[in-house]
Amino acid sequence: MHLRCSYRLYPTVGQRALLARTFGCARVVYNDALAVRKEARKGGRPYPKSTDLQKSVITAAKKTPGRAWLASVGVDPLIQSLRDLDTAYRNFFDSVSGKRAGRPVGLPRFKSRKDNRQSLRFTRNGFRIRGNGKLNLAKIGGVRVKWSRALPADPSSVTIVLDPSGRYHASFVVDVEPSHLPEVDAEVGIDLGLTTYAVLSDGSVIDNPRFLRKAEKKLKAAQRELSRKAKGSKNRAKARIKVAKAHAKVADTRMDWLHKQTTRIIRETQAVYLEDLNVRGLTRGCMTVTSTLLETSWPPGRRTG
Repeated sequence: MHLRCSYRLYPTVGQRALLARTFGCARVVYNDALAVRKEARKGGRPYPKSTDLQKSVITAAKKTPGRAWLASVGVDPLIQSLRDLDTAYRNFFDSVSGKRAGRPVGLPRFKSRKDNRQSLRFTRNGFRIRGNGKLNLAKIGGVRVKWSRALPADPSSVTIVLDPSGRYHASFVVDVEPSHLPEVDAEVGIDLGLTTYAVLSDGSVIDNPRFLRKAEKKLKAAQRELSRKAKGSKNRAKARIKVAKAHAKVADTRMDWLHKQTTRIIRETQAVYLEDLNVRGLTRGCMTVTSTLLETSWPPGRRTG
């Protein structure tokens, strides 16, 4: 069984610059490979194989003046970006053929340097965990990690993520044996709702904490400050990070609450039954009905549309 364990990273100023360069190189390799495949499709030619793409957009590109700077970063994240492109195409074809369940998946798109979330992946050849607890990345060095818990096994890969709020995370993939909880007699059915988060079959109710609504005042102030900054200015960039941090705090609080609720239910019950209900669609439908009621109840003399 594969698990993901995420930890905060605290790179130095120099390491942040090296990570930014690696993010950019991985993005360029991804876009170059995507452009080659799009040209092949327009010309009616078969898609180039991954090995051929690696030779053309990495190995051969390093020898050209326009892409010589690719040699300044580790090759491992560049290769992994090509594998990410393969996965994106595979998900698209599986979605079209019906092999992939869930929402339809579109064709891969070009990545932008303006994306607020950046990521790159290292395999075993590209990282090491040193004895001093630092995460050593190829051509970046030892990065300080906040080890909130010990890794359950040796990781097979690590993904470095820069989120919109400017935080760095290391997401390790580990292979562990599943552990079984002791058996209990209780079973529970869960009915998800809108006014309350959920109602359990034993009569207990889980209230909706509404973290976003509680933080609405701070979010409005931060977004109002962002809207007043000139586009392209450094102050606007600072204000954007402030808004992102406010949203990240809400998301982290919600995720922590969800994990605590689900862990408690799993540990206290042997079986959990859920209804097959599209809660997101139900929420969207309720919002449409509310908007319609407000529109029809609006005084005729004050109609603005």
